[in-house]
Amino acid sequence: MVILRSKEIRAMEIDEIQKKLDELKAEHSKNISKSAAAGVYENPGKIKELKRTIARVLTIMNEKQQEK
Repeated sequence: MVILRSKEIRAMEIDEIQKKLDELKAEHSKNISKSAAAGVYENPGKIKELKRTIARVLTIMNEKQQEK
């Protein structure tokens, strides 16, 4: 999954942002469950970056909804 930057997210419509958010959350949960099953974090940097990207997406979504 490509990490989204703020500019890219702001250029999207709200429904596109929601789709990306769903994809990011699914990928995050998959990585967490895989790590929990193995007992060792495979790639902790990727998990951290996914969490940050999800937070970035949610922040921009809230900003766009407040503009309306």
